[in-house]
Amino acid sequence: MKKIFVSMLVIILALSAFAQNDKKAQTILDEVSARTKSYKTIRIEFEYTMVNKAQNINDSFKGVLISKGDRYKLTFSGQDIISDGKTSWTYLKDANEVQINTANSSEDSFTPTNLLNTYTENYKARLTSETAREQIIELTPLQKKTFNKVMITIDKTRKMVQKISIYDKNGSIYTYAVNKFETDLPFSDNLFTFNASQYPGVEEIDMR
Repeated sequence: MKKIFVSMLVIILALSAFAQNDKKAQTILDEVSARTKSYKTIRIEFEYTMVNKAQNINDSFKGVLISKGDRYKLTFSGQDIISDGKTSWTYLKDANEVQINTANSSEDSFTPTNLLNTYTENYKARLTSETAREQIIELTPLQKKTFNKVMITIDKTRKMVQKISIYDKNGSIYTYAVNKFETDLPFSDNLFTFNASQYPGVEEIDMR
């Protein structure tokens, strides 16, 4: 679940060319991509929900994502996921434990650059609806995935992602809604590394 959560959330930060698009959807994705790439840093406050009516599940939590190039810090549901682009740290607050991985080899790691490479030409994009304020684009995977489609809601004026909904094949719908979107804030590079001295007694598990 963490892999899907982390990877899909970062669509907010980076959208690129998709295969077999209708022209309108392609233009929208290009505009959003150009706008987001122009920012030096991005800070997003979001709300996650997971609904499965058949299993009577309705979960939700809030989180924060900070990104600076290929560096990021993601805080949600009692854990921090931090990466400086080379090393990633997953800190579990309740256990006071940190798991250390190599960013480019960890199964759960991501960078905005990797996302662009991963999603380019892997999806069919289609504009499904448009109003004065927003546009909704449907992404359909061209290869077998655990989900059927992804719906992206885009703020038409600000050229930014407002919401992402992933429709899983097991009937679950994972939704990430952006509550606050800030750009070009002055974040220090130290934010994107894990300093064990600031966590007395932390157990370090090196999985590299």
